[in-house]
Amino acid sequence: MSQLLENDLDPNPFVQYGRWFEEAQQKQPLLPEAVTLATAGLEGNVSARVVLLKGFDQRGFVFFTNYNSRKGAQIHDNPQAALCWYWGVLERQVRAEGAVVKTTEEESDVYWKSRPRGSQLGAWASDQSKVILGRGGLEERFRELESNYSGVAEIPRPPHWGGYRLIPYLVEFWQGRADRLHDRFVYRLRESKDWVIERLSP
Repeated sequence: MSQLLENDLDPNPFVQYGRWFEEAQQKQPLLPEAVTLATAGLEGNVSARVVLLKGFDQRGFVFFTNYNSRKGAQIHDNPQAALCWYWGVLERQVRAEGAVVKTTEEESDVYWKSRPRGSQLGAWASDQSKVILGRGGLEERFRELESNYSGVAEIPRPPHWGGYRLIPYLVEFWQGRADRLHDRFVYRLRESKDWVIERLSP
């Protein structure tokens, strides 16, 4: 049974996350970057969905989506969100809470160009989160775009599609232990911009 002790923790939560993410890639190869994203609009209704983490550094955690989607609308109205990773094979969970900002246009362009062509066409074809009458219209729209861009080497990024960065003020690391006596440590960002680490009761 794994354990997480105070001496195991790096003072920086992003370094600690990087260690755990690397282990998750080795031990849980099926989408270790999958993360639940929770957002809420001004009315307070919370919604959650799984997205894919596409990068992280000292600035925060990055994912990409349609800005006109439900999550995009909620982030626009209430730019606060939470992320939660769970790696069952390792009995580990990481949570992050913080403010959300758009990535730069350049960052969105770089990631867009790395996407498969089909995914690029799909981003143009889908009016994400909107009600549609059936799949047929969606597939027809995809075929139209496929035809329109058949002679184009690089498909442009839609203006309504790009990245978000969650800038955390809290990051929690949870390690499963026997008898439900799990190890939990939370990093909290102080006004001085350094991190304080506290152990939480499971």
